Amino acid sequence: MSRGFLIGVASMAAVVVASNILVQYLLGDWLTWGAFTYPVAFLVTDLTNRLMGREAARRVVLTGFAVGVACSLIGSQIEGEFGPLVSLRVALGSGIAFLTAQLVDVVIFDRLRDRDWWRAPLASTLVGSTLDTALFFFIAFSGALVFLDPAQPNGWAREAVPLLGTGPMLPLWVSLAIADWGVKLGLAALALIPFRAISRHARA
Repeated sequence: MSRGFLIGVASMAAVVVASNILVQYLLGDWLTWGAFTYPVAFLVTDLTNRLMGREAARRVVLTGFAVGVACSLIGSQIEGEFGPLVSLRVALGSGIAFLTAQLVDVVIFDRLRDRDWWRAPLASTLVGSTLDTALFFFIAFSGALVFLDPAQPNGWAREAVPLLGTGPMLPLWVSLAIADWGVKLGLAALALIPFRAISRHARA
């Protein structure tokens, strides 16, 4: 394995572990600290894709998925105030969302890699982030999928509240999803700066 690939694997693993830890800590009413670390996974995937190609990026994603599964298994054995830190639905949502969004990111980036330098990372991250948010929050918290884990219904997430504190009354998880998505979109734009700098330096 090349040094660059090992750096990609280690970086992805670090992002996944850090995000699984920081998601336990709230930041305001709608976010956790994990919302600010998790989007770095898209940067890691895109840099790997740019510097080493589609297959290397796919392998880095699969490594991140494996680490995420391990984190979920550990979290499911730790009891918190309202039960296990990681319920079955949260674990399913996290795993499915991560794998789907990251693999879609790899495909979109690869198709756009010969366009202007910023198109591939921006487009792939925006689409991937949107998929990730929609899949995770729907699988983990929507009322439609309570049957997946009736012992841990996550009823708190479906309490009706004003959207982001000021809008129409909607389930709490909708506000959480929109806030999370907004952070991901903002970080997708900011990530272009390190993406450009690192990819230029690596090719120098």
